[in-house]
Amino acid sequence: MTTAIILQVLLFGIALSMDAFAVAITDGLIYKDINKKKAIFIAIVFGLMQALMPLIGYWIIAAIELAIGELAGKHAIEITCEVVVWIAFVLLVLIGSKMGYEGIKGVKHPEQRKPKLFSVKEVLLYGVITSIDALAVGFSLHAGNISTDSTIWLHVSIILVCTFVISLLGVLLGNFFNRLLKGKYEIASIIGGVILIALAIWVVTSHYLGI
Repeated sequence: MTTAIILQVLLFGIALSMDAFAVAITDGLIYKDINKKKAIFIAIVFGLMQALMPLIGYWIIAAIELAIGELAGKHAIEITCEVVVWIAFVLLVLIGSKMGYEGIKGVKHPEQRKPKLFSVKEVLLYGVITSIDALAVGFSLHAGNISTDSTIWLHVSIILVCTFVISLLGVLLGNFFNRLLKGKYEIASIIGGVILIALAIWVVTSHYLGI
């Protein structure tokens, strides 16, 4: 494995972690009861998911090529990338819209507002949604011969570490802004919703512009 390939995978890891960073900020922003253990848990979940998806993508294309040929594998990459991107877009928009709606509702009816507490189920859901588009990276690793069966584990390990560190920073940054808002949970919810919708738009835009 050359230094250039390691650098390329490192850049993959940093690029992938930007999605997780945005959602991690949202988590730190909306959850009132974030502490060190919960922040680390969020970072671990996001890191594992971002590492797992490229691995799954790599194996999917390898299996398709083994079963029906390399040309079919290339077509599968194109079709699956389109589907994956739009699934991520729809899910992020739905969750962001719901979050924003709850925030606006809290502004209009302050007597009904309640702080949002940490939820393991939500964190796991965000981890999956954030990492769905990372399947395409696994396709690229296989199609471009960037990785082999013997080195794919090193690649996903680099992605995991990058995402963990950047996600942890995201949670802490979001929690910092949460404290600045001084208990204005509805504002935090609106900001979190906007971040998720902006991320959805970015996922689609970056895919078609090749960013």
